[in-house]
Amino acid sequence: IDRELGWAAGLGFNSVRVFLHDLLWDAEPDAFAQRIDAFLSIASKHGISTVFVLFDDCWHDGAKLGPQPEPVSGRHNSGWLQSPGHSVVSDPSALPRLEAYVKGVVAKFGADDRVLMWDLYNEVTNGFLPGQALDVKDRAAAATDAARRRIANMPHHVRLLEWSFDWARAVSPQQPLTAGLFMPDRDLNERLASLSDVITFHNYQNAERLTELIGRLRKHERPLICTEYMARTLGCDFASQLPVFKRERVGCYNWGLVNGKSQTHIAWTGERDRWFHDILRGDGPPYDTDEVAFIRAILSEGGTRS
Repeated sequence: IDRELGWAAGLGFNSVRVFLHDLLWDAEPDAFAQRIDAFLSIASKHGISTVFVLFDDCWHDGAKLGPQPEPVSGRHNSGWLQSPGHSVVSDPSALPRLEAYVKGVVAKFGADDRVLMWDLYNEVTNGFLPGQALDVKDRAAAATDAARRRIANMPHHVRLLEWSFDWARAVSPQQPLTAGLFMPDRDLNERLASLSDVITFHNYQNAERLTELIGRLRKHERPLICTEYMARTLGCDFASQLPVFKRERVGCYNWGLVNGKSQTHIAWTGERDRWFHDILRGDGPPYDTDEVAFIRAILSEGGTRS
């Protein structure tokens, strides 16, 4: 962690977004808090603040404590686990322990100036990603099934979203709270925006669509931060996006830094004609020296850093 955050600082980045998991707090809150504190100390040493994500609906359900499976070769995020998981979200008996998790973590670090913001719930209701990794012939059916489940379970997810904000605010953190807009669902986006102190959003589209999205989000008259972007094969890369963020004075967090166990150099759908996320190979060298030079140059000029 120390080595890789040193590489991030060397590129000019000054903040990172980090996902936590409810089961770790539930099992050993004191030890987990110590590990969070250790991470914050390392990041702060490099001049890097942290945004913590508490809940997440992306990728795989069924999280369990203990040794985790090895990554599936050729599969993007084969081991990424939802928190608490779609099956748990619909279980009312889980709510007390989830409340204890949110209140416990936010109370412990709610006055810590190394924490920039709390991202309480990532991509609420997103159950589409596992289907993207299937064979092309099976993706449409998987997307249809995911859409059906999303509609059926929407009330449970929105309930947890709203309660997560209530729980966090109950312990009076000094940092702002947010949950990001990520898909064209007007009702959900309005709810996310109304709950959030800072408007955060995801963009994996081209610079023109990014500019249009920022323009629409200005109506909320609150600070804007993009908490996910950068998927090279989709026309969303540093060269096209960073100038937009800088011009619009919008903060941004790209997905990926160093190629590792999550295998996010591979696209969601498995293609790897060009690397997808990540900037550096596992041992540190960049995938593209010109890209790294561009990142360092634009960030050293001031304005938006990520």
